[in-house]
This record gives sequence, C-alpha cells and structure tokens, in this order.
Amino acid sequence: MFKKIAFALATLVAIEHIGILVLEMFFWDHPIGRKVFNMSEQVSSASATLAANQGLYNGFLAAGLIWGLLTKKRDILVFFLSCVVVAGIFGAITAKPSILFTQAMPALLGLIFLVLAKKEK
Repeated sequence: MFKKIAFALATLVAIEHIGILVLEMFFWDHPIGRKVFNMSEQVSSASATLAANQGLYNGFLAAGLIWGLLTKKRDILVFFLSCVVVAGIFGAITAKPSILFTQAMPALLGLIFLVLAKKEK
C-alpha cells in the first residue's frame, strides 16, 4: 500500500514539474504567466530567459521522476524526490514561501512513503 501511495505522489510531483516547465518556458512572458506569477509585462519580459532556464531544470526533475517510475527503481525516485525537496526549500526561502507547500511537501511525503514501503516488505 505504501509503495502505491509513494508512486502516486511521485507521479503527481512529476506532472507538477512538467506544468512548471510549460509555464516557465512557454508562458512566462504571456498574460497567463504574468497572472500566475503576479508580474508586470516589464518584469516578465526582462526575466523570460532566466525563467526558461528554470523551466528546463524543472523538466529534468520531471524526467528523472518519470525514469524512476517507469523502471520502478527506488533509488532513482529517492534521488529526484530529494532534489525537489531541496529545490522547494530553497525556492521558499528565496522566492515564495508557498513553494514549500506546493512543491517540497508532496515530494517529502513521497519520500516518507518510499521509506515506509521499504519497511513494509
């Protein structure tokens, strides 16, 4: 049971990071991106290249999680979920506190359930 929950959470985190990739790479300097991130047109225009770079990194996190899910390799999932937790904590400190709950918390819960799944055997 714990393994199913862990995989469901990892799937959710991967989907979330694909969504972030799309927002940051393709909609940052667009009315949708400006609304989601509460930015002016000047700010979104000036930071679009940086946001695209961030989006690419979020895509790598999603790709790693998908890799771990498809291969059912616990160590890969642990690594990439840990990366998301660290990135979420850093983002909460440096950008927006809510990132702690929207990004770091689901990944942390996934990690916890992976640990519980290992003990379940």
